Amino acid sequence: MRAPAVTSQPRSPRHAPPFAPLALHVPAALELDDARLFLFCQANRSLRIERSATGDLDIMPPTGAETGARNAELIAQFQRWARDDGQGILFDSSTGFLLPNGAMRSPDLAWVRRSRLATLSAEQKRGFLPLAPDVLIELASASDDSRQLHEKMLEWRANGAALGWLILPETRQVWRYVPEHEPGCLDHPARLEAADLLPGLSLQLARIWETDF
Repeated sequence: MRAPAVTSQPRSPRHAPPFAPLALHVPAALELDDARLFLFCQANRSLRIERSATGDLDIMPPTGAETGARNAELIAQFQRWARDDGQGILFDSSTGFLLPNGAMRSPDLAWVRRSRLATLSAEQKRGFLPLAPDVLIELASASDDSRQLHEKMLEWRANGAALGWLILPETRQVWRYVPEHEPGCLDHPARLEAADLLPGLSLQLARIWETDF
């Protein structure tokens, strides 16, 4: 597998997105700590908000229908496996994770081992989880900047994620991020598997590459 060309320009979307991501620069005097960030997000539930390691807020646009359908398919497949396996809990894109570098991120899909969740208090479980997922998936939409997506995957890896998959439907590629290895690319894979970490999981990608509506 080859390393991602993170310096290459992203492909132009087929249609202009209704919104562009909005970055809000927060002065140091107004910086939101974890508790205040949670309250801020709760007061703005219609927005998907992330925080960078430098404290800036990223307001993410809503997804288009194709991306929403693809993400729902991924969650449905992963959840069937997770229930049978029983060793972890699956989280959707509304869940925030507090990373060691100070960022708060919300991947499109995340899986965390129950043994790690058992160490958290009830209060911690009600808010953003103070850890990186064991496994996460980021699903690109046509308007996403591929360079920013690769940078985010590197951030996940650097902050403790054991496995990250970045799915690019426009090019039918999947980038795999694991600790202590260079990112690798799969071209037109039919399925995603990780037998060492997720035994028995096989994500079928036919409905990811081609939505059925």
